[in-house]
Amino acid sequence: MDLIHYILLGIFALSTMIGYILIKNVPSLLHTPLMSGMNALSGITLIGALIALSIAYQEHPLISTIAACMAVVVATINIVGGFGVTHRMLKMFKRREPNHE
Repeated sequence: MDLIHYILLGIFALSTMIGYILIKNVPSLLHTPLMSGMNALSGITLIGALIALSIAYQEHPLISTIAACMAVVVATINIVGGFGVTHRMLKMFKRREPNHE
């Protein structure tokens, strides 16, 4: 493996550990609102994954293409799910119209 592959693997391992530590330290009361709003950051994750895979594409085009497609699908599901949860949470705070019969 080239040096760039070790650097990318190190970045992946470091970001995984930091993400785990950050999420573990969020109180459970704040976890759902915080995580549902922050799922939009999956767009940044998606861009990073595609850049890393474009570097790896030169050596292994088929594997990199499959991994890039999986990254796009998983990040899209995460973004849509995050906005869905946020939308449902915001609906809970809307005032209800009184029924006048």
